Amino acid sequence: MTKLSVNINKIATLRNSRGGDMPNVVQFAKDAQRFGAEGITIHPRPDERHIRYQDARDLKPEVYTEYNIEGNPIKKFIDLVLEVAPTQVTLVPDAVDAITSNAGWDTIKHKDFLVEVIKEFKQNGIRTSIFVDPDLKQIEGAKNTGTDRIELYTEAFAHQYDLGNKDAIKPYVACAELANKLGLGINAGHDLSLENIEFFKDNMPNLLEVSIGHALISESLYLGAENVIQMYLHKLK
Repeated sequence: MTKLSVNINKIATLRNSRGGDMPNVVQFAKDAQRFGAEGITIHPRPDERHIRYQDARDLKPEVYTEYNIEGNPIKKFIDLVLEVAPTQVTLVPDAVDAITSNAGWDTIKHKDFLVEVIKEFKQNGIRTSIFVDPDLKQIEGAKNTGTDRIELYTEAFAHQYDLGNKDAIKPYVACAELANKLGLGINAGHDLSLENIEFFKDNMPNLLEVSIGHALISESLYLGAENVIQMYLHKLK
């Protein structure tokens, strides 16, 4: 079964909008795990506009499933990850002013940088994953960085699926097949939802984990977090 990691950034966004501590991100992470989530994902950014660096520290003792920290490996981020020591770090090439992740790594152009960063994380016992576009050359490049896994950037699939184009899955399948051949683990994330997750999972060979935040939190406003998490788990079986 593909694991579900719940990205709780939007919970922090809601909290920060009022300047208090409601909703509490640590409590939500605890509840999400109690409801069946198999991982918690956070994506702290330099301006801390949603998840704060202190949140990453506060979550550490409460996340007993997989703990995944995403972000651009600037020095401040690297230091945080080494301090917190999550299960997995997912490297994302975010621009400082990016609203959300909008591209994968050029694993060929940035090979030397990624090799250096990944080596440091792995030496500290932290599993590594690289956010990549569904491009075969980038998958091959990812293998050469020494990463344990890739996370396929699924926005293009989700957009085309909404338009009725199910063939949009094909480049992802090809990339997954190559990743399997190269010995890379496969994660996926971005714009996956209750509407498209089952089709995506059923067509992806050896999909290990999906990270879902915006859609899951939005769906929970209507259906409740416990119910929505259970619905995802059912579709990911």
